[in-house]
Parts: sequence; C-alpha cells; structure tokens
Amino acid sequence: MSLEVQETIDNYLKYQQNVESSAPLTLKAYALDLKQAFLYENNLSFDKNKQISDYEELWNLARPALIRWGSLSLASRNRKIAALKSFFNWLFKENLIDKNFAEQLVCPKVPKKIPNFLSVDEVLSILDYFKKQVVHNASLGIVKKNLLRDKTLFLLLYGGGLRVSEACTLRWKQIQFAEKRILIKGKGGKERFCILPEYSLETLKNFHALNPESEFVFGEGGLNTRTGYEMIRSLGKKVGLMNPLHPHALRHSFATHLLASGANLRTLQALLGHDSLQATEKYTHLSVDHLARLMDQTHPLTRLKFKG
Repeated sequence: MSLEVQETIDNYLKYQQNVESSAPLTLKAYALDLKQAFLYENNLSFDKNKQISDYEELWNLARPALIRWGSLSLASRNRKIAALKSFFNWLFKENLIDKNFAEQLVCPKVPKKIPNFLSVDEVLSILDYFKKQVVHNASLGIVKKNLLRDKTLFLLLYGGGLRVSEACTLRWKQIQFAEKRILIKGKGGKERFCILPEYSLETLKNFHALNPESEFVFGEGGLNTRTGYEMIRSLGKKVGLMNPLHPHALRHSFATHLLASGANLRTLQALLGHDSLQATEKYTHLSVDHLARLMDQTHPLTRLKFKG
C-alpha cells in the first residue's frame, strides 16, 4: 500500500480546522512545521510527492528534523515539537498507528519572560498626547479623525485587553454600549465578553459618529493587523517612550494594572480569554514601586516607630 505524505498532512489540518477550530495562523504554522518534518530534502526543497508504505514510517522521517531543530531557539523548537506531538496524537486517535510516538516527544522548558508593560505614567502620557494633538489640529478634520482612530485602537487594546487581531476586525454590532461590553470571538472561535471603562466607551461613541454606516469599527473590511501594529509602534515613537511600543504590550499593561489594582486571576483569565489559569499567572509580577507602596500601607511594622 502506498500513502501520500502530503495528503496525510492535509487531512490532519482539516481536522484541526473543522474539529479543533484552530486559528488560521496556527494552521499555517502547523503546515510549515509538518512539511519541514516529513517532506524536507537535502537540497533545501520539499518533495510534495513523497510516499510511505505505512503511517508509522512518518516517525523515521521526523527524526532527522528533530536533530535539525536542535539549533533553534527554545521557543521555536517548542512550537515545532508541539506540532509533531499533536500530529502523532491525531494519528493514534484515528487508529492509523498502533504506537503513539507523541509520548516520545519532549518539549524543552522555556524560561518564563516577564511581559513588557507600560507604567501608569506612560499610559497617561499617551492620553495627554492625544489631548494636545486634538487641540492643536482642531481645524484639520482628516487629522483629527485619524487621531481619534488611533486613540480608539489604543483604548481597545489597553482599555479592554483585546488582541490586536480582535481589535482590527471588530464590528460595531459586537459592541453593547448599554452593557459597557464587547462580545469577542477569540482564538479557536471561543467567545468572551470584554468590559470597557466609560472613557473607552465615550471614545468609541465619538468615533462611531464619524463612521455611522460602517460595519467594521475601522472602516470597510476592518483594519489590516500589520497596519494596526504599525499605528501603535508609531504612537510610541511620537509620544517619546523609552522602549518600543507594540500592541501586545498594551494587553500586558491592561492585565498588569488590573491585577495591581486588586483584580483576581480568575476574573483576569475570563477578560483575557485564556484557556488555562497558567497562561494568566505570568501577570502576577508587580512593579517594585507598587510592592513598596503596598508594604507601607499594610505591613504591621510600618505603624511602629524605631527607637533604637
């Protein structure tokens, strides 16, 4: 019996898309990783017509890839091995192989990084920038509209904790102004509600007044994610922030500031749309200044005077 490797990969990707509801970017990454694992040739090309006699032969094809991937960063290696584990789990689940080779694959531990986030003062400086620019360009309609667009995107990311892809493709019908919330369809098609502060809602209402007939918040068809990324990056430069600003830093800032203000992890998990609490726990880091203030306010020894 002769089996097409590419056809097997395609069947797996269809399963991920239709059953697991994997995101398009996840599917794209899986497709690339599996091609590199099974279809790679020594001349750096891919053999799209490669055939095998049985599915267990795929394990032998993957072993050279595991050696090649050894020189990659831990994060990249982790992603590729995770794709292989998922693929072999699927083969075993579908009874295409008798042995689950996924159990032989180990993802290397990646050191946890503290997410980049803004200080409250930096957030206030950005809002102050918008205020000054609107006053300065009061007579220039198109400039004022673009400023309001940029401010709206900023407040969706920081005020609501949205991912940049969620904000750029947001539709007006998803925003429930009376309830002060947005219905978000996030990763894997999972839905969640994001609660918006009054300040963010008022900005959205003002922006809606400029686009009353548009289906999408950011114009016809929404905003390209790359464009949204560049808008935020450019905003950081204009404000003069010390470190480069990117959309995910605003989502990190949303989570960090909420947690520092007393929100619990379960609430934060729901607002961010994380599947597991473990993904939310990285926000338990707090700034040294906040910890110092907390110590001054709550520790019993702060009420005692030192007498030697």
